[in-house]
Amino acid sequence: MVMGKLLGSVELRTAYEDVKSRIESAAARRGRRASDVVCVAVTKTATPDQIRQLIEMGHQDLGENRVQQLTQRVAVIDEFLARRRQLAGAVPRGTGDVPDKVRWHMIGHLQRNKVRQVAPLVQLIHSVDSLRLAEELDALGGKMDRTFDILLQINCSGEAGKFGVASPATIPLAEQIDSMMNLRLRGLMTMAPYSQNPEDSRPTFARAAEIFKDLLSDKIGGPHCNILSMGMSGDFEVAVEEGANLLRVGRAIFGDVPSDE
Repeated sequence: MVMGKLLGSVELRTAYEDVKSRIESAAARRGRRASDVVCVAVTKTATPDQIRQLIEMGHQDLGENRVQQLTQRVAVIDEFLARRRQLAGAVPRGTGDVPDKVRWHMIGHLQRNKVRQVAPLVQLIHSVDSLRLAEELDALGGKMDRTFDILLQINCSGEAGKFGVASPATIPLAEQIDSMMNLRLRGLMTMAPYSQNPEDSRPTFARAAEIFKDLLSDKIGGPHCNILSMGMSGDFEVAVEEGANLLRVGRAIFGDVPSDE
């Protein structure tokens, strides 16, 4: 994939198919089915046209890191899908079935004062990293008469300054969240330390997978707790090999943008 620039239409399709192929190969190496792995396309580096093109290829899961950009992108894509519904069959279709709606994921750090803006817009919040944030979401769910699906973000690498619950605190906090009436604990999320070598991510992913197994063994979250979110553009194949079933891939699909994007 070409880095250092945004990808055009043909390049985007090629990059997207390449990511899917790499997921399939990584899953096969562990005797898994690629269909059991969901790829969230992270739109942080994407243009609106790229996002629309990806949706026209049949992709449905989109993720954002920042609150302001999330709200803007949700509005733009909602309008795009509404126009498609109005035009019905008049718009040329891509290679896949264009979805009637998409699923937005909040994957970046979420401050408690941003909860009201974000929670109603997304299907899954990946980055719940404290009891206070969980309580804020639970309270909002009570007021809205809604249940929010969330992942508990854990800091398996032990990096100072990185968001996430420390590994030893994961199970106790998960138990507290599981008792909240308006939250549904769907699983765990983690991020590996940045490295140009994907193999450097393996110990972090393996540790997260161990904690996830403990979570399932203790039946915390019940049958809805079935998501292990880990792996990004530089290391998603290793994540699949270590058990991830939800990936967060941006630049490997869309290309790169200037640092001030």
